[in-house]
Amino acid sequence: MTGKPPHRGGPKGGGPGRARGPGGPGKPRAGAPKRPERARTGPRASALDAAQRAARLRGDDVSERSPWDAAEGAAERPARARAGAKSAARPRGERQTTSRGERSTTSRGERPQAPRQEPREERADEVRAARGPRRQPSREAPPPGAPTRRQQREAATATLASGVQTLTVEADEAGMRIDRFLTARFPQLPFTRVQSIVRKGELRVDGKRAKPGDRLEPGMSVRVPPLKLDQPGERPRSAVRDRDDAAFLRSLVLYEDADMMVLNKPFGLAVQGGSGTVRHVDGLLDALTEPGGQKPRLVHRLDKDTAGCLIVAKTRLAAATLAKSFRSRAARKVYWALTAGVPRMRQGRVSTYLAKEEPTDADARMRIAKHGEEGASHALTYYAVIDQAAQKVSWISFKPVTGRTHQLRAHAAHIGHPIVGDPKYFAVENWALPGGIQNRLHLLARRIVIPHPRTGRPVDVTAPLPTHMAQSWNLLGFDATRYDPIVEAPED
Repeated sequence: MTGKPPHRGGPKGGGPGRARGPGGPGKPRAGAPKRPERARTGPRASALDAAQRAARLRGDDVSERSPWDAAEGAAERPARARAGAKSAARPRGERQTTSRGERSTTSRGERPQAPRQEPREERADEVRAARGPRRQPSREAPPPGAPTRRQQREAATATLASGVQTLTVEADEAGMRIDRFLTARFPQLPFTRVQSIVRKGELRVDGKRAKPGDRLEPGMSVRVPPLKLDQPGERPRSAVRDRDDAAFLRSLVLYEDADMMVLNKPFGLAVQGGSGTVRHVDGLLDALTEPGGQKPRLVHRLDKDTAGCLIVAKTRLAAATLAKSFRSRAARKVYWALTAGVPRMRQGRVSTYLAKEEPTDADARMRIAKHGEEGASHALTYYAVIDQAAQKVSWISFKPVTGRTHQLRAHAAHIGHPIVGDPKYFAVENWALPGGIQNRLHLLARRIVIPHPRTGRPVDVTAPLPTHMAQSWNLLGFDATRYDPIVEAPED
C-alpha cells in the first residue's frame, strides 16, 4: 500500500476531514486527495415544514400556518425560549437529536441514525402528555375589596329569599313624594306603614336614605323592603260595597272632568289609612276604578277633621302635573276657621319654622322650631279677620303659602288664637264653648284655584260649610257670603 489514508480527525480543534494550513482554516491541505461528494439522504425540511409538523403533533390546524405567525399561543413561546437556551449551552460542534425523550450526542460530520418512525397518533399523545395540560387563559383578578363570586351568589340568594324589591321611577311619576309613590304603587299598604318604612331607613333611593317628602325623578332606583302584602285586608271588597262607595264619592263631587275631580271631604273622614283607620278616601277611590283603567290618585292631603276641597287626579299624568302646581305654589288655597278670641291685628302674616315633637310619630304635634334645627321646615301663612262675636270668637280666613303638616292649626295657636275644637293645639285656660257650638274642629278648606293639568286654565272650586260649622255660623250670626279680604293677601 502506497501512502497513508487521510487523517480523519485533523489537527486539534479542526473540523473532520479538514486541516489548518497556509490557506487558512477549513481549506484542504496541499497535496491531499480530494474528498468525494457525500450522498444526501433526502430533502431537508424547511421551517414551514417543521412548524406544520409540530402543529400536527399538537392537534392544531396546519393548513395555512406560518412559522412566524403572531397568533402563536403565549404559553408556547417560553418553551421555545428555554429550548433555545439549552441549545446555546451545548459545546460547539455537537448537536442533539431526540427520539422518545432519549438524548444522543454525535460529532459533527457523523450522521445520526434516523429515529424509528412511529404511528402519528401515538407520538401526538406522548407529546401532549409530556407537555402537560394546556394552560387556560389567565383571568383578571378582581379589584381589591370587590366581592368574590361566591359572595355574589350568596347575596343574590339572600335577596331572592328576602323579598326585597327594586322599583324604577317612571316618567309619569316625576316629582312625586316618596310616601305618595309607595302609596300609588302599593294601594293596600297602610300609610302609617309607608311612613315607618321611610323613617327607619328601610327604603333607599339610589342607595341612599330618603325622607317622606323627598321628590323622585324618572330613572331613579327605589329599593323597597319586604312588604308582606299577601295578608288579607281588614275589609274584603265586594260588588255591593264598591257600588255603595262609588255612590258616596259621587255625592261629594264639587267639580269633575276627564282629568281631575274635586271632592268635598266631610269632617271625620281620613284621607289615607293608618293605625286603626279602615275607611278613608284613598281606599274608597278603588270603587271608581273602571275595568282596565287607572285608579284615581290623591294629589294632596287634608287632616282627618278638616273638611273641604280635596283634589283627586284621574290619571297618573294629571297627578304629576297637579303635584308640580302645588310645589311651584301655583295653587291658591283659602281656609276658614273659628278661633278663640280676636287677634289685635285684623290682618297679618305668620312666619315660623315647624318641627315634630316626636319625629317617629307620623301624626305628632308640631312645635315652633328655630332656623337650622334638625327636622325644621319654614312655614308661612297670611290671615285676615272677617268677623267676630262679642270679642269671644273670630271668623278668620287663612291663606297658607307653604303646606306643612298642621300648619294652620299650629300658627293659630302660636298667635294666641287656637282653632275651636282642636284636640291637639287648643290650650286656652278657663275658656268655654259658647252655647250650641259643637266641640269639633272648625276648619274648612274653603276654596282652591289651580291650573288645569291639561289646558292650564284655572279651576276655581268653593266648598260649602260642613254641618257643625254651618250651625256655629247661624248661632253667631255670621254671613257666609261676606267679602273675604284674604284674596288681597300676598302670594309669597
